[in-house]
Amino acid sequence: MRFVAMVRASRASEAGEMPSEKLLTEMTRFNEELVKAGVLLAGEGLHPSKNGARVRYEGDKRTVIDGPFAETKELIAGFWLLQVASLEEAIEWMKRCPNPFDEGTSEIEIRRVFEADDFGEEFTPELREQEAQLRAKMADSH
Repeated sequence: MRFVAMVRASRASEAGEMPSEKLLTEMTRFNEELVKAGVLLAGEGLHPSKNGARVRYEGDKRTVIDGPFAETKELIAGFWLLQVASLEEAIEWMKRCPNPFDEGTSEIEIRRVFEADDFGEEFTPELREQEAQLRAKMADSH
């Protein structure tokens, strides 16, 4: 199973403050543990929302909303993509993670990633094959 562990943003991350060398060292050590265990598929920090945008969909209409976005506690500052056996295992890994910010309270949300079988019969063999081809092209291009 794949899970995304998302670090909730803070005032500091939204202000563009960079982590300390100590925190970067601790996070690098944690990421090395994830890699050695073979569970880390990807992981990145994200720029503040002031550098981003949202696209709102209303039927056929598209509206672009430029950042920054008001609700800091609803924003994501970074993520890990993990391949683990269960939600419990993902939780255990994240409990070992250093506090994502140098000061204060942090929160990491863990969510399971949909797999092909989760979509049921609507995800036909033809759509599955098309998806497999897209994934192969993505892998080739990176």
